[in-house]
Amino acid sequence: MVAAAKKTELFLGQPYRAGDAPDPGAGSVDNVPHGPVHVWTGDSRQPNAEDMGNFYSAARDPIFYAHHANLDRLWHVWRGLRPGVNTDFADPDWLDASFLFYDEEARLVRVRVRDCLDTAALRYTYQDVGLPWLNDRPAKASAGTLAPAAGSFPATLDKTVRVTVTRPRASRTRKEKDEEEEVVVVEGIEIADHFNTFIKFDVLVNEPESGASAGDVASAAAAGYCAGSVALTPHMIRLDKEKKKGLVKTVARFGVCDLMDDIGADGDKTVVVSLVPRCGCELVTVSGVSISYVK
Repeated sequence: MVAAAKKTELFLGQPYRAGDAPDPGAGSVDNVPHGPVHVWTGDSRQPNAEDMGNFYSAARDPIFYAHHANLDRLWHVWRGLRPGVNTDFADPDWLDASFLFYDEEARLVRVRVRDCLDTAALRYTYQDVGLPWLNDRPAKASAGTLAPAAGSFPATLDKTVRVTVTRPRASRTRKEKDEEEEVVVVEGIEIADHFNTFIKFDVLVNEPESGASAGDVASAAAAGYCAGSVALTPHMIRLDKEKKKGLVKTVARFGVCDLMDDIGADGDKTVVVSLVPRCGCELVTVSGVSISYVK
């Protein structure tokens, strides 16, 4: 989710401006590890998995701050992977977006995004530790029988949906891949009740018949078929002591240049993309899957 996000919008998410439809598409770490850690550390005995398991209550738990500090650290790691290439947005709409906080003197202050991008100026840094997970990529998967395409769109993710997707460009050069990242796009994701339900599904490319959707999660992940996951923490809201449902519409994007190499699919003109439901997906519909390219 860090190394594979080779373009700014894949790591930080899609631009979102006043007047835009909400939820244009989250960045890679916003989905994983952000969402699952919230749910794993929430209390399933509570009505809404409080504290960490729901947006409205998460900051009550001290681990919230360690969790989000680690996400900030992953941002720091991502920048350092390819200095000068992995860069933040330069759009003034983003840089000048501002938020109101109370400072240590209980004074209301306005803070802009551009004020928070230089950790040295903020007088903190992260310990230089090893990153054994960073390049721990599996060997190319051996040839085997692919799980066949089974399903069509629009589809409800109450079961695994597999579709054949055309790759507009195959067998690209290293230079072409560096200039434009190949991206699997899961389009028209609609979630009927994001306020009360944790949502998670995995996106796999060319999984074998014995892969994750057949129940063997570990083997598919180890073999390197997973392009990424969509994982959304519930955003429960109470109005007049009644639970309200919240319809969410969004898009998910996953960089797959390295994955195509790892699974030996670089020269293939089509691939089979599987959407594998993990949690709450009977509430999820998807309108399509495509492949595009991001400069």
